[in-house]
Amino acid sequence: MKAIETPLSGCWIIQNSLVADERGYFFESFNHQKFADATGWTGQFVQDNESQSSANVVRGMHLQLGQHAQAKLVRVLHGRVLDVALDLRPHSPTFGQHFAIELSDDNARQLFVPRGFAHGFSVLSPSATFFYKCDNYYNKNSELGIHPYDSQLGINWQVSRENAILSAKDAVAQSWQQALSIFTQQTH
Repeated sequence: MKAIETPLSGCWIIQNSLVADERGYFFESFNHQKFADATGWTGQFVQDNESQSSANVVRGMHLQLGQHAQAKLVRVLHGRVLDVALDLRPHSPTFGQHFAIELSDDNARQLFVPRGFAHGFSVLSPSATFFYKCDNYYNKNSELGIHPYDSQLGINWQVSRENAILSAKDAVAQSWQQALSIFTQQTH
């Protein structure tokens, strides 16, 4: 396992070594000790989630607030996505900045998104199966969504807004400014 820190402190690209032959492939997708040694993160994952999405689906930007905040380790089991992490840690030097990376079943990359980040992805293939580990349980009352196409975020989803398929909830999500106000109230 190789961990590469992104420009956003605490957000890591995880590259695992695939062992492939005529039968298929094998790779160790997670090893707690190796992960802790490589990233310094020693938390515990308590919930695994999986979603399947069609081409042009954009999911995000989502986060959990307060005591329900979640760190996530995300990967693609099938297909290709553009995965995006947005730093919302108030005292971070990269506050308000995002990082995007293509994750696919071909490249076997994972992204570790720490607590205090919003997260989302767009589907770049005909379909994609997305898998993520979380270090805290989902709590509906603590969720916050930021509209993925808010112009102040400046995220290039590689899916035009006109072609994007959003959930009803994401389509009416908070603007960056509204979310920022809510988020900063929750963190003080």
